[in-house]
Amino acid sequence: MQTHVQSLYKQKRGLELEWELHYNEQGKYTLDMVKIDDKIKRVISHIKLAEAKEAHLSNKIEEAAPEVSVAT
Repeated sequence: MQTHVQSLYKQKRGLELEWELHYNEQGKYTLDMVKIDDKIKRVISHIKLAEAKEAHLSNKIEEAAPEVSVAT
């Protein structure tokens, strides 16, 4: 699961670099950059979902752990 989140972060960074390259080439905000912005927003949404799912699974595991009490 963690590798999936890492690959999403790499994808996001790649899109950010692509956006920066377009800006450096054109010197202005273009329609291609708008499309890249939309892709970045979608990847961010996927990252949030994946991280939430990971946190939820972690919480389920912690809640399922048996509690041990020592009687005195």
